Amino acid sequence: MKGHVIESTEVRWPKTVSNLTPEEFDAELAGRKIERIDRRGKYLLFRFSGELTMVSHLRMEGSYYTVPRGTEPGKHDLVTFHLDDAVDLFYRDTRKFGRMTVVPNTQLDQVPGLSTLGPEPTEDALDFAYMKRIFNKSNARIKPFLLDQSHIAGIGNIYADETLWQSKIHPKTHVNALTDDEIHTLRNKIIAEMTRSIEHHGTTVHSFTNVFGEAGEFQNELEVYGRAGEPCLRCGTALEKIKVAQRGTTFCPHCQVERD
Repeated sequence: MKGHVIESTEVRWPKTVSNLTPEEFDAELAGRKIERIDRRGKYLLFRFSGELTMVSHLRMEGSYYTVPRGTEPGKHDLVTFHLDDAVDLFYRDTRKFGRMTVVPNTQLDQVPGLSTLGPEPTEDALDFAYMKRIFNKSNARIKPFLLDQSHIAGIGNIYADETLWQSKIHPKTHVNALTDDEIHTLRNKIIAEMTRSIEHHGTTVHSFTNVFGEAGEFQNELEVYGRAGEPCLRCGTALEKIKVAQRGTTFCPHCQVERD
């Protein structure tokens, strides 16, 4: 998309654009050039000419794809961006959960969710000192703590289960009960797992595909998520599935011992 100019837009599901009417959305974007697209956590940041940004969260089913100009949008194609060079960019979202927010660059820190994101799960951004500090001051359970994007950005249900199993930490463990060694191990597993999942183009459990329509491959690498009742790959014990903070959670009762 980099370098294309938006000629006009069509919004067929007004709730997709959270802070503008369809008419205002079109008026703001028409004539602007897409200078680049960044990412922060699970948010896509479309950077437009004129110091304007569209913050896009795909939620569960959202996706973007391009088609030749004049292609009839499908039932779930909620937004069309008419670009130069006779290209249309469709936003498809079968569950209609995704949202777009258009703001001046100076107001990015006011976008709910984006402004409170924790550090990225990378070697450079996620350091041990930070993790030790936030872990030591919380009595929360580790599973919901990891899912809270204000602590660490980008960890979802799948990767929380995977990294806790790899670290031999029970999902109900209180965060401030973890030792320094356990925090070190968890940090390393989070960074390695997220890197590995990106190399495999993500995890397709239901319908995720990339912009080329290709499914991810990381579901073939999962060691615990979705394997309840199957033997633990480490010890052979049958994996169990429970609810932790209303989220389905798979773990090994032998390797991940629950603490008092």
